[in-house]
Amino acid sequence: MLLRGLTVLVLFQLLGSALNVLILPVLPGPIIGLVLLFVYLLVVGKVNQPINEAATGLLRYLPVLLLPPVAGVLVHFNDIIVDIWPIAVALTLSATVSIVFAGWLMQKLIERQQKRKEQA
Repeated sequence: MLLRGLTVLVLFQLLGSALNVLILPVLPGPIIGLVLLFVYLLVVGKVNQPINEAATGLLRYLPVLLLPPVAGVLVHFNDIIVDIWPIAVALTLSATVSIVFAGWLMQKLIERQQKRKEQA
């Protein structure tokens, strides 16, 4: 099951890379593949057992993806200090917008769930 799920994930990434080379050179191939996987999951309406198992196994290694940004911050620390105020403003603004949007979306989802319970 794990191998089947990993195969599906890799196939979506390869399909995204192929579309990147053939049609959309602006977007990275893995991002296109991720969007295609999202559309597939929306069409199917559920996450299949093999994909769920593969994704769960890969989540264990998610913190490893933070190592390159940390190394970049350490290497370019002096450049970051020079531009600390624009960086701080951008981070504060993006965090504020994200928190407000997440709260709004959560309220909409709660209202939708309550409407479904009332109809049932």
